[in-house]
Amino acid sequence: MKNMLGCSRSVCVFLTAFLLLLPALALNVAAQAQQTGPWVDEVVFFVEQDQAKAIDMLLKNEMQVYFRDLRDPELFKRVRQSPELTYIMSYGLYYELTFNPVGPEFPATGKLNPFSVPRIREAINYLVDRNYIASEIMGGLGVPRYTALAPSFPDYGRYADLLRGIEREYAYNFDKARAIVGEEMTKLGAQLRDGKWHYKGEPVTLIFLIRVEDQRRQIGDYVASQLEKLGFTVDRQYKTSREASPIWIRGNPADGKWHLYTGGWITTLVSRDEGDNFGFFYTPRGQPVPLWQAYKPDPEFDRVVAKLWNREYKSIEERNELMKRAITLSMKDSVRVWLIHQTAPWPARKDIQITYDLAAGYSGARLWPYTLKYVDKVGGSVKIASSDLLVEPVNPVAGSNWVYDSMVYRATSDPAVIPDPYTGLYLPQRIKRAEVYALVGTPMTATLDYVDLRFVPEIKVPEDAWYGWDAEKQEITYAPPGTTAKTKTVVYFEDDLFKRKFHDGSTMSLADIVFSYILTFDRADPKSPVYDESYVPTFEEFRATFKGFKIVSKDPLIIEYYSDVAFLDAEWNVNAAASAFFTDYTYGPGPWHTVAVAWLAEANGELAFSADKADQLKVEWTSFMAGPSIDILKKYLNTAIQQGFIPYEEVLGQYLTRQEAVQRYNNLKNWVDAKGHFLVGNGPFYLDRVDPTAKIVVLKAFREFPDPPTKWAGFAEPMIPEVKVVATPTVETGFPAEVPLTITFKGKPYPDEDIAYVKYILTSPVGTSVGFAEPVGGGNWRVVLKPEETYKLPTGAVNLEVITVSKRVGVPAAATATLNVLSFKEGILSEVAKARADLEAKISGLDSRLRSLSGSVDKVTSGVEGLQGTVNLMLGLAVLAIVLSLAGIALSLTRKK
Repeated sequence: MKNMLGCSRSVCVFLTAFLLLLPALALNVAAQAQQTGPWVDEVVFFVEQDQAKAIDMLLKNEMQVYFRDLRDPELFKRVRQSPELTYIMSYGLYYELTFNPVGPEFPATGKLNPFSVPRIREAINYLVDRNYIASEIMGGLGVPRYTALAPSFPDYGRYADLLRGIEREYAYNFDKARAIVGEEMTKLGAQLRDGKWHYKGEPVTLIFLIRVEDQRRQIGDYVASQLEKLGFTVDRQYKTSREASPIWIRGNPADGKWHLYTGGWITTLVSRDEGDNFGFFYTPRGQPVPLWQAYKPDPEFDRVVAKLWNREYKSIEERNELMKRAITLSMKDSVRVWLIHQTAPWPARKDIQITYDLAAGYSGARLWPYTLKYVDKVGGSVKIASSDLLVEPVNPVAGSNWVYDSMVYRATSDPAVIPDPYTGLYLPQRIKRAEVYALVGTPMTATLDYVDLRFVPEIKVPEDAWYGWDAEKQEITYAPPGTTAKTKTVVYFEDDLFKRKFHDGSTMSLADIVFSYILTFDRADPKSPVYDESYVPTFEEFRATFKGFKIVSKDPLIIEYYSDVAFLDAEWNVNAAASAFFTDYTYGPGPWHTVAVAWLAEANGELAFSADKADQLKVEWTSFMAGPSIDILKKYLNTAIQQGFIPYEEVLGQYLTRQEAVQRYNNLKNWVDAKGHFLVGNGPFYLDRVDPTAKIVVLKAFREFPDPPTKWAGFAEPMIPEVKVVATPTVETGFPAEVPLTITFKGKPYPDEDIAYVKYILTSPVGTSVGFAEPVGGGNWRVVLKPEETYKLPTGAVNLEVITVSKRVGVPAAATATLNVLSFKEGILSEVAKARADLEAKISGLDSRLRSLSGSVDKVTSGVEGLQGTVNLMLGLAVLAIVLSLAGIALSLTRKK
């Protein structure tokens, strides 16, 4: 576009064409201004597991985005080299080994389960070479992972020194693994005969569920081979997610149908506080499914986990101690052995724009439905492939947690707040503002302007605040007198919230909020017809911290939420309050009338919201999208219409009339008749068509969505800092040293005010020291090592790691350098050598200049020799001064020590 006014022939032709396009461009801009809902008209999801074929389809424009990260370095190379394709990188994907904890014998088979012993599970950490997996299997697209904390999130930076110690302690050591396993297997009564473990006369056979869609196949084969070297017989069962899911997550682990599984996870937002990871992955709190309910953590570990889960700490220092203890105890438990944390590329065509999440890439980003667009037009259809779809039944209460399903149903739902895809802080979507009150001394900060954080000496819960639900009396219970809380959050929702339309034409109302509140408590009450035992552990953790809920204003909606949970970020407290009983449930959209139909089916014993209860009752797991559930739901929809059914009528009847309830059911019936499913939300897309056989899902733009497509257009590119060690000085023991750094973004200085902190970790054979770098200005920083710090260092090479945490993104940046440490004596000799070399260079130059002058050569030579003698004398005096100076410093440090 430069030199456009020069009017060469080609430029003039271009200008003519451009002027002809102006009317079309103007119409396009007008369309953007008037249109509500998403940029595009349609999204078609389908399955393509062959990644090479997926890249070919992208190149041929047969699809536009691949909602799956690339695992093959060669395919990634093709994408980088293609002028038609682009890619982004995410940092929230990871693999692990999941163990069946039941035992020592499976009740159903009598077979031995070695992994029921925590020490054997812990030993597997030594058995696997994570560096081999990262370099050979992952092709460099990943880093070793040892704990529940992601190397790409802020908590890893906070505890990097401890984590580095864990990584050294649990590094690959096959002989140590073999020794521990041998000792524990003998205690179990097993015998090692001819190199194979036997139990009660039979070989100990491990049933290993190995996923086949990605590198987990190669990882599984590698781990299986390592287990065979220990003497186990391994039954390698290769399965897709669909084939494995009914066994490891839905099946009863006591049935003994598996011993270990190649688990894979994706964190769908930048996690600023991973303290609850331990509760999710190691205890029954995690999920209401049989495997999680079989976890039996050590009592001390469970107590620590509970405090982190509920944020029961009064200071950052107390949290730090809990986190450090949880990290250590989690390695002893090891119901999961973490293997690899991916650096994952996601490909798309260059003519497509879509916001991605730094943790979850395309598929896990909450903003993808709001920002997906063609670069040069509004509207159109976008085809998106994934490696799977419709893995498990979808329902908002306790349905599928698979990202292959959530990426679809999230597009149909509209949350109260949305996580920033780069920082993990929650942004307002259906709220205007919020106030957060926390007790004085609470470790909490507020970053975004819509949140007003205040610290107060006491928080009393009003006696008219809702506190619970009595399933027998069918009434809401209120906060007991004198109830207090650690936090109070006041949420001001949008003024026109109750004018929002659901996809079936129903209008959102306060009844949706009240129904969600009651259901939260009702499912945990044994007197309820929808009681679910597997839900109780999750509910009990909620109950322990929930202190009250109050509707201050009905329209516009203003609520108060009282809790003993205090997140590190006030924005997360706002999310907890605004989302607690909103129509955006954990597993999809939940208008009261769609959930009420499923409630009837469960209350009558024909369906169940959760996988665990469905298995227990031997009924279908409720699906709003497809399968046998649909016909059952249709039957109960007709029942609801005939009866004018209002769930929890004694309370909910105060918020809607029977006529309004029937109207909603009729809206739903018309929807089901037209679309064939019960998934009704209020998001930017609606579910138009589902083909469970062909694995095709079609989403259509919901043009009654209230927001213009430009609302979230600002999320273009994350500012991930680039940190570099500029120089590596020689460090002398007992002397201060400085290591210069630069922190930039695309070659430009990263603003100092946008850096949260720069942490350094100095590691040597004698220990680790930790500190923080200081800014110098203009993107320059420095690590200052004090004399008392260098005094403790042994001579030789030491490792310096620098970790930078930005306020603009949640992904830390790191750099490493090797420093050379000299001893007291070596330091003197080094300084002398430098001084001598410098003086000799000057003498050599002087000698050359003198010889070039006219006059007697002998006189010149004599003058140079005399100067050389003087230099030697000066060097001797300099050495003596250096020795005396160093000796004085050393004596001073010795006294201080």
